[in-house]
Amino acid sequence: MIIGEAGQAAQALWGDVFDTPGRVYGGGKGGQFKMDPEELSAVIHQWEDVLDKIVDDGDKIQSLLMVRGAPGEDPASGSFASTSSDSITALLNQNTSMRKYAQDYIKKLKEAQSKTVVTDQDLSDTFKA
Repeated sequence: MIIGEAGQAAQALWGDVFDTPGRVYGGGKGGQFKMDPEELSAVIHQWEDVLDKIVDDGDKIQSLLMVRGAPGEDPASGSFASTSSDSITALLNQNTSMRKYAQDYIKKLKEAQSKTVVTDQDLSDTFKA
């Protein structure tokens, strides 16, 4: 079922693939995906690049928090400074959440990569015997 403009745009781009009952995306069973070791390494590298950008953004956001004070001494300037500080703090919290998500996801990908290497080695040893 396609709902709304975003769904219509996706349908225009990819066709009816999202309306196929029972379709599993990613080539694996439900909740799983398959990729070769090189693809997994590339995905990990992409996520590490994303994490680097998130960390850089966090540093910039942190520096914005260091700029304190209203642009003037009138009540409107004080209100502006307070609202700006609250917004920057919310942005920093969101950045921290994204950083944690990316770090956890990279950790899971690396664990999957390690398990794949061990499984591949075990299967290789089986055929060598």
